Amino acid sequence: MKEYHQYPMWDASLSLEERLDDLIARLTTEEKIRLIPTREAAVPRLGIPAYNVGGEAAHGVAWKGEATVFPQPLGLSSTWNTRLMREIGSVIGDEARAYHHRDPEVHGLTLWAPTVDLERDPRWGRTEEGYGEDPVLTGEMSAALVKGMQGSDPFYLKMVATLKHFFANNNEKDRLNCSSSIDPRNLREYYLKAFETPFVEGGALSMMTAYNSINGTPAIESPYVNDVVKGEWAMPGFIVCDGGDLSQTVNYHGYHTSHAESAAGALKAGVDCLTDEVDLVISALEDALYQDLLEIADLDRAIRNIFGVRMRLGQLDQSGLNPYASIPESVLCAPEHAKLSYRAAAESIVLLQNDGLLPLQPEALQKISVIGPLADVVYTDWYSGTLPYRVSVLDGLRNRLPQTDVTYTDGNDRIQLKTTDGQVITLGAEGTLVAVPEASASTAAEFVHQDWGWGSHTLRSVNNNRYVSLTEQGIYQANAPEIGGWFVKEVVRIDPLTDGSNTLRTWNGIPVGLSEYQGHSAVSPLRPQGEQTTATNPNDVGDSGHASQSPGNTQITSAFNIDIVTSGIKQAVEAARSSQVSVVVVGNSPYINGKEEIDRPSLLLPPSQVELVKAVCEANPNTVVVIMGSYPFALQELKGIARAIVYMTHAGQELGNALADVLLGYYAPAGRLNMTWYEDESQLPDIMDYDIIQNRMTYMYHEGPVQYAFGHGLTYSEFEYEAIRLSRSASPESTTTDQLKIEVEIHNTGQRDSDEVVQIYGSSYTSRVKRAQKQLLAFCRVHVKAGTRVTISFEVPVQKLALWDVTRDRYCLETATWAILAGRSSADIRQSADIEIEGETIPDRPLHLLTFAENYDACAGVLLDECLEGRSAVRAITPEEPLYREEQSSWIAFNHNAVQEVQGFEARVAAFGEEGRLEIRSGGLEGELLGVCEVSGPGGSVNGKDIKWTTVQCSLEAPHKVNELYIFFKGGAALRHFRLL
Repeated sequence: MKEYHQYPMWDASLSLEERLDDLIARLTTEEKIRLIPTREAAVPRLGIPAYNVGGEAAHGVAWKGEATVFPQPLGLSSTWNTRLMREIGSVIGDEARAYHHRDPEVHGLTLWAPTVDLERDPRWGRTEEGYGEDPVLTGEMSAALVKGMQGSDPFYLKMVATLKHFFANNNEKDRLNCSSSIDPRNLREYYLKAFETPFVEGGALSMMTAYNSINGTPAIESPYVNDVVKGEWAMPGFIVCDGGDLSQTVNYHGYHTSHAESAAGALKAGVDCLTDEVDLVISALEDALYQDLLEIADLDRAIRNIFGVRMRLGQLDQSGLNPYASIPESVLCAPEHAKLSYRAAAESIVLLQNDGLLPLQPEALQKISVIGPLADVVYTDWYSGTLPYRVSVLDGLRNRLPQTDVTYTDGNDRIQLKTTDGQVITLGAEGTLVAVPEASASTAAEFVHQDWGWGSHTLRSVNNNRYVSLTEQGIYQANAPEIGGWFVKEVVRIDPLTDGSNTLRTWNGIPVGLSEYQGHSAVSPLRPQGEQTTATNPNDVGDSGHASQSPGNTQITSAFNIDIVTSGIKQAVEAARSSQVSVVVVGNSPYINGKEEIDRPSLLLPPSQVELVKAVCEANPNTVVVIMGSYPFALQELKGIARAIVYMTHAGQELGNALADVLLGYYAPAGRLNMTWYEDESQLPDIMDYDIIQNRMTYMYHEGPVQYAFGHGLTYSEFEYEAIRLSRSASPESTTTDQLKIEVEIHNTGQRDSDEVVQIYGSSYTSRVKRAQKQLLAFCRVHVKAGTRVTISFEVPVQKLALWDVTRDRYCLETATWAILAGRSSADIRQSADIEIEGETIPDRPLHLLTFAENYDACAGVLLDECLEGRSAVRAITPEEPLYREEQSSWIAFNHNAVQEVQGFEARVAAFGEEGRLEIRSGGLEGELLGVCEVSGPGGSVNGKDIKWTTVQCSLEAPHKVNELYIFFKGGAALRHFRLL
């Protein structure tokens, strides 16, 4: 036995706290520091192995090798099936264990998933990674995944789920330095609610903070980590920051001037493990200790959190009791895992509309045409695992229809490129794109041209079936087997010129021309004018995308003509006309026009795809349109065009088999939308505006028409909702928490067995504040045989009806009449019943007491920003900020006030950048001016701003009672709190 095996830290019969106490007592300060980076160092003298925190598992284990790949998370959430999610989580845990056993120090068990960010805006570039716009659906689906991932043993963990990204992280533009402005009601009723369920009910033991700031404080130092996650929710695991965020807090947010300050701020705010370069983390922590910014106790607290999880994973354990230690490597890509991937793909498919065309009748199909740029591909995304195999839509239909003539065309043009000075582009050695005089060219290169919209194009060589990509040598070669990578160098920007020719640009906007390369005139990015380089080794070339040049080499600026050799739409129309049925498959590439770092330019399908769909539908009315995408689309252009529209995300290895079974009626679709599909983006506010209540965002608050409602999805059978029954009783698990008991009786009146997703919503008739029109309370996916009835029972904690009372800083269950609604979607309610909820009445505001500015009832033109005295400050939006609108006034309002005989106004204020003033009015925007508070400054420095908080007073000329108080912000005035005198 090793000497260290005798230490209490290795004794699994002791309590976890006793083992952790022993571990921390034995570690030196240097050793503790080296356990804080995500690449945790070994401590050989104590037997502690090196450990790698991190890795991806959004829809299967990723970046390690072949593993089972499930649909994108947005698709998983479209199943509305928590039981399925738990099974998928268990498979992810099994396969993570298999890789861990293969190489424990490389393949850790603390993987980064699920993504719990709420998707209040479908333009977010990372929409594919989340679970939709609703906190209840997101919370319950992610909690189920977490339970499966972490396992059911009372002590040992199969793996650890890391929820990300905490929080209000729903835009990619300026994500490294922006701040999301979140008021208390949005915070408590929406953004935090989604995270609460996977922590409190799912038992998640890790979390990643976001890149953005919240109310001026970088998320890595958010007070909600300690106060809410570790405090209110009592999460016993550990917190990591997002990749590189330690340094980005200095370099992008400018929040600190040194990495030592950043490291100290993160650990004190509750982050335990720092995701950044190891040497940087170590030096920052050493400096922080030396400068007395950190104490050893701060390191000890982080180590306790980290190793509390590592010990439960089975490390430092000789007992042999860990049930997950024996999971064999043979579980990787096991046949039963493939079956689960198929089931997930099938359950995720949403039938958006159908006039009777679906399901197709396979026995009557003699010829079917499969058309479209996504018909014979299976795309992965940045966080996908490596597919063990792939089944496209074309493959799936051919598999299921062996006796049917299944034809295929991708609908893309075949083109040739020529320069305007008479040269053609050919393929040289290794697929290099080379320009030669047309007269001497034996064969011009032919490319499959895919127009992804908004200037993004890809070219795939007909000769070798490889995508044209910008190489590290800075030239273009047809050498990429697929589109992908952090920098998507397969994208070519094409800008039409007035004379019919085109300029080409690289993925990052550099003009493309011709440069001498290995004795040929190669297509390559042009160097900025005057730039000189003598690089001849590809390893010496950076990411600029410029070709390696030798002295004296020349560059030629070129315009290009695009000659269409074969029309994709013409071929598609011919195929459609000659078929009984056409299936046209369109959508997005997960790497183009919307991904991490890139928000979507539009909700629309690419115009070329719309043109293709219209042409095919006109040629063959019996056309099924399949939208395969990572996010919702606006499909107004297809309204009345297609008889049937099906939606699915990029669904992994079994995509084609699952879709074929749905189209052919072997499986009845029952997926439901987890996001509102708006008519167009004009229905959305600025992507940086996070106030869903005032902006009427998501199905809960949106009042206008939509294309497809949250929860929408059709199937091949008919369902009647025949009864709903309500009662309220005390929960058997708790004498303090009441439950709403809801029973819904449904009847499958159709001819097919099918799943149905029963959705329960609540709507309050009265409230002190604006409440959601509907809010999801519960849901259940259930299989119902044709002609049968089933009764579905729900128990909903009455506390789910509570709102966040800004007048008292707590949740409040109001006395009110509620409608409890049961239906097939948020817009398709079939049964409802009213119930009286006995709660409390929110009293009028006591504005003579200290009132925090952030607790307003309404606002316009303001942001919440950091106040290091605690809570958030409110200030006007400045002209340089994204949400600024000219001539928009900036104000906050406080309604239902109890104060009488007002004489003065006292406030805690500061000048953010410049002096300002507060104007106090009564009764409305044009109400009586009661007084003005001058806010002088600046002074001191906080978060890069010259700020000094002071208390000011002014007298008021007030009416007898101020029912509605309005505070207007002028200049740089910022307000933390106030009271009426």
